[in-house]
Amino acid sequence: MGTVAAIGARTSVYGLALAGVDVLVAQDPDAVRRAWRTLPSAVGLVILTAEAADALGSAAMAPAEGRPLTVVMPS
Repeated sequence: MGTVAAIGARTSVYGLALAGVDVLVAQDPDAVRRAWRTLPSAVGLVILTAEAADALGSAAMAPAEGRPLTVVMPS
């Protein structure tokens, strides 16, 4: 079983740290893409803000071998 990470703006994801989620604060699209590329291999689930999901595009949401499951927070 993998860990859980969240990517997005500080105000949207910071509280998830209280639940043990690894929070990667990314305030702009470039930072979101950098955070996505640097996810540890142990991450099994990534929670994205709607803005982070937009920055990553459909490629992050498509199922693929070795890629973590992704969910998008409602905006």
